[in-house]
Amino acid sequence: MIGGLFLCFEGAEKVFARFLPHHNEAVDENEKLDLVEYEKQKIKGAIRTDFILSAEIIVITLGTVAGATLLNQALVLCVIAIIMTIGVYGLVAGIVKLDDAGLYLLNQSKVSANKFKELLGKGLLAAAPRLMQFLAFAGTIAMFLVGGGILVHGVELLHHTQIDVTSYAQSMAGGTGEVLAPLLFDGLLGVIAGLVVVLIHVIYTKLFKK
Repeated sequence: MIGGLFLCFEGAEKVFARFLPHHNEAVDENEKLDLVEYEKQKIKGAIRTDFILSAEIIVITLGTVAGATLLNQALVLCVIAIIMTIGVYGLVAGIVKLDDAGLYLLNQSKVSANKFKELLGKGLLAAAPRLMQFLAFAGTIAMFLVGGGILVHGVELLHHTQIDVTSYAQSMAGGTGEVLAPLLFDGLLGVIAGLVVVLIHVIYTKLFKK
């Protein structure tokens, strides 16, 4: 539940940072930005978020095989770990290095005068920032959906409310309502929970942080 709230908080902070930048994130024109320190902070935040996501995956996985033997639980957990590491984090690593691959191909094309490598390298360099922008947007939406979904499954009142909303949406829009209603409910709940936690964090920072 704390992990779910943290994901909602991360998503809400990204929204706040997009529309209401923090005072310490605003860089003066005459002030030189330390890119190394900036990158370290970004990496630290990414590791923290991925750690929470990994912990959530472990908890959900163990919850589905709670009645199995210890050996079966360990085997299932190992399989899920391998799939997530290669399939998800491996894909993310490939995306992060996309611009490096484009630059490498572009440099190679100058050496070998290969037009195909040049076009592919330029294409990767042009696509990388747009892809990262899209993934940042999709990742924020996913944080709200996953965090809200965890809260729904963890709080009985919210779970029953979601069922009632889904039933009503199904009676109004049929199968489309049945599919979209739980997603919208989880997402809206994630947004509300994230905003509440951000508000608490801001108040705490104002009152107690030096």
